[in-house]
Amino acid sequence: MIIPQPDINVFIKTLRNEKAGFIPIAELGVHPAIKEKIIGKKIISVKDEIEFWYKAGYDYVKLQPLVDFNPAKIKTGTNLTFNDDGTVFRKWASESKGVITSFKEFEEYVFPELYEIDYKRFEDAEINLPQGMGIVGQYGDIFTMTWEMMGFENFSFALFEDDELIRLINDKVGNIVLNMFENMSQIDEVKALWYSDDIAYANGLIVSPDTLDKYFFPWLKKIGDIAKSVNKPLIYHSDGILFEVMNKIIECGVSALHPIEPKAMNIVDVKKQFGDKLCLIGNIDVDLLARGKKEEVINNVLFNIENVGMNGGYCVGSGNSIPEYVNIENYISMIETVKTFRY
Repeated sequence: MIIPQPDINVFIKTLRNEKAGFIPIAELGVHPAIKEKIIGKKIISVKDEIEFWYKAGYDYVKLQPLVDFNPAKIKTGTNLTFNDDGTVFRKWASESKGVITSFKEFEEYVFPELYEIDYKRFEDAEINLPQGMGIVGQYGDIFTMTWEMMGFENFSFALFEDDELIRLINDKVGNIVLNMFENMSQIDEVKALWYSDDIAYANGLIVSPDTLDKYFFPWLKKIGDIAKSVNKPLIYHSDGILFEVMNKIIECGVSALHPIEPKAMNIVDVKKQFGDKLCLIGNIDVDLLARGKKEEVINNVLFNIENVGMNGGYCVGSGNSIPEYVNIENYISMIETVKTFRY
């Protein structure tokens, strides 16, 4: 049984790479189907969202501002599959043609206005937070949205032929997302910020470090500066192998790295090389959570605690997120194993 005892101060202390009273758990995303199994009802309101994060044993509720990056629904008929209720079930990026492939399409594309971004969920959360809980404000994907909007092939060609369109999209998306982080950082109950933007595969970076220096790291640095200005830790999420750019990530002001994808990086090696500068989050393989045995999950959690978390600076969680196909018993076992551990 998971007994909720939230302590946002312990979570924040851990993100700052300090040893706290216990090891926290952390996730970037949990599928609504899993959340509903935990609380026994549909997730409809912010109050329901908080109920899940509380009952599942987290010290925070993770919230995003509400914003539509394609309010005109331009070219939305492809690359999506839908549930019966009309919500998106799966989406994937176009490798060839995106929604913006020319300057004309850029001019015609409707981006959200800053005043259209809705922060009401944060207001609702502030008045419904259980004692001991805080809010983690999250958004991401400046780099990812840039290449997704163009389609990866078009983006790749433009890197070598003419990158002006890339720059226009990157600046437009970047300034919108940056504004969200500026606003979230000013909310009292937002105790940490979380930026997500995948830049790597399991076997290497998606693009060259030089390309990331142009279209990714300047934005991560600006978000890091925002976090530093309000003395709130910044978590960064990217799947894949990141050793080649780890020092740059740290230089941008990142306090904690998620999810230390197991097939990409050995978490013990990451801890040895960068554990004095970064809190590590995650690393429990999603496939293990989905298809493994309960005992294997427990052993994985205990191994990570013993080899990575004994001096602080580690939060247990999945090696990506908790999708709907994860075995709910394994997920609960992961959490329960952490909750029974004390230094």
